[in-house]
Amino acid sequence: MTKYIFVTGGVVSGLGKGITAASVGRLLKMRGLKVAAQKLDPYINVDPGTMSPYQHGEVYVTEDGAETDLDLGHYERFIDEDLNRFSNLTTGKVYSNVIAKERRGEYLGSTVQIIPHVTDEIKSFIYNVGRETNADVVITEVGGTIGDIEGQPFIEAIRQVGNEVGHENSLYIHVCLLPYLKASGEHKTKPTQHSVKELQGMGINPDIIVLRTDEIIEDKSIFGKIAHFCNVKEDCVIENTTLPVLYEAPLMLEKSGMSDIVCRELNLDAPAPDLSEWESLISRIKSRSTHVTIGLVGKYTQLHDAYLSVVEALHHAGYFCDCAVDIAWIDSELLTESNYESVLSTVNGIVLPGGFGGRGIEGMILTVGYCRKHKVPYLGICLGMQIAVIESARSLLGFADANSSEFDDSSAHKVIDFMPGQNNEIAKGGTLRLGSYPCNIKPGTTMEACYQKSAINERHRHRYEFNNDYREALEKAGLTISGLSPDGRLVETVEYEDHPFFVGVQYHPEFKSRPNRPHPLFMGLVKASVT
Repeated sequence: MTKYIFVTGGVVSGLGKGITAASVGRLLKMRGLKVAAQKLDPYINVDPGTMSPYQHGEVYVTEDGAETDLDLGHYERFIDEDLNRFSNLTTGKVYSNVIAKERRGEYLGSTVQIIPHVTDEIKSFIYNVGRETNADVVITEVGGTIGDIEGQPFIEAIRQVGNEVGHENSLYIHVCLLPYLKASGEHKTKPTQHSVKELQGMGINPDIIVLRTDEIIEDKSIFGKIAHFCNVKEDCVIENTTLPVLYEAPLMLEKSGMSDIVCRELNLDAPAPDLSEWESLISRIKSRSTHVTIGLVGKYTQLHDAYLSVVEALHHAGYFCDCAVDIAWIDSELLTESNYESVLSTVNGIVLPGGFGGRGIEGMILTVGYCRKHKVPYLGICLGMQIAVIESARSLLGFADANSSEFDDSSAHKVIDFMPGQNNEIAKGGTLRLGSYPCNIKPGTTMEACYQKSAINERHRHRYEFNNDYREALEKAGLTISGLSPDGRLVETVEYEDHPFFVGVQYHPEFKSRPNRPHPLFMGLVKASVT
C-alpha cells in the first residue's frame, strides 16, 4: 500500500518545509523507493500563473503543463522525478472543482459543506498523485503555518487521510522554528511547544519534529524536553540547521537518522540509502577552485525567488565546471545608454530570463546588443530570446521601431507576435503555451554542440512567438535559427554563429536542470564565460 508523509510548518512561514520534504524524498529514493511529492497551497488563486513574481516568486512548470508553486522545483531537483498536475493544489482549485461539481448536480442536491465536500476534494488530489505515479511513498507539503485560517480544510483533510489509511501507512512531520536568543545565549522551545499544541488541537499528533535553527543546538537536553512536551519519541526530534550549501540538507538530516526513522515508523522494509552520488556532489561543490560572475538581467531582481530555477541551474553548471558562480543582479529598468556598458563590463557572461510586460525592456535590448557586439556569452530564455530577435531586427535590419506586440501594438515591425489562437481577449490563467514540446536542432550549431542530439523536449510558458514573416530577412542578416518545432512552423531557438556563445531559446531550460545533472545550455554558458 502507498505510504503517505505529510509535512506541516509552525511558528512562522518560510522555514524551509519544501527543502525538508524534498530532502526526505531524496533519502527515500536513495533507499530504492519510488517517491512522489506534492504541495497543498491555501491561497485562493487557482494557481500561481497569474500572480506577480514579487508576490510568490517564480512559477514552476511541470512536464504536463501545470503552473505550480516554486517548491515543486525543489522536489524535482532533489528527488529527480518529473511531477504532474496532481502535484500542486490550491484553495482556488479546490473550490473551483467543488462549485463545478455542484453546478453539474454531482452532489445530488446535498448542501455543499467544508466537510465532507471540500475535504473530499483535497483527499482525492492526495490519493491521485500516488495512483498516477504508482509511488511507494507520497510526500505532501501543506503550505502556510499551523493556525492560518485558510489552511484549516487542508489540515482536516490530511487528518482524515491518516485515519483512512491507518497509522502504519501515514506519517506527520512538523517543521518548527527554534529561535536563538543571543542576549541569553540559548535556544527557546516554547514556540515549538505552542505550535505542536495547535496542531494537536486540530487532531494531528506529529510523529517527527524538525527544528529549524540558524545556530547549532549545543544543549542536547532540548531534544528530550521537546519530545516530552510534544509527545514524540526522542530520536524523532531532528535538528535542521541553516547550511551554506542547500544540497547538504539530505546528508544533514540523515546524520540524525531521518530515513531510518521514517522507514521504522511507516514499517517500510528498504535497504540502507546509497549516499555515494550525493556525497560526491557535495564534495564537488566544496572543492571548486575558481569563480565566474554571471549577470542576471531582469525586471524582478528585487526578489531573487522570482528567478529561483535559473539561479539553481547556474549553480548546477558551476558544480561541473569547477567554479563558483557569483550572480550579479542587474535591474534592466536601471540600464540606460549612458551606463549600460560600465554596468555590463563587470560580468563574464549574461543570462536574460523570462518575464511579462513592457517594463525594463529597453534596458534588456541594450544588454543583448552589448553581448552581440562585445562577444560576451549570452543565454536568453523565453523573453530573453524574444529580446534577442527584437535587437537583431533593430540593429541588423535597421527597423528602429521593431518590437513585440506585447510591448508596442502600434509598431510597424512586430517581429514577436501572438501565437495562433492567442489574443488579449482570452482569460489569462492557464491559457499560455504550457508544458513539454519537441524541438528539432539544426546540425552544426551551438545548440547541437550543447545537447549532442538532434531532437529534444523542453518545457514552455509563453503567449508570444517569433513572427515568421521576418524569418528570411533575419537569417540573411546573420541570425541563425537553430531550433524549430517538428512541423517547422515555430522558431524555438536562435543564435549567432560568429560568437563564443549566444543562444536564445523560447522554452525554459532551467526547469530541467538538476544538481547532479546540469542542463547543457547552462553548462555551455558557464563554460564560455570561464574561458
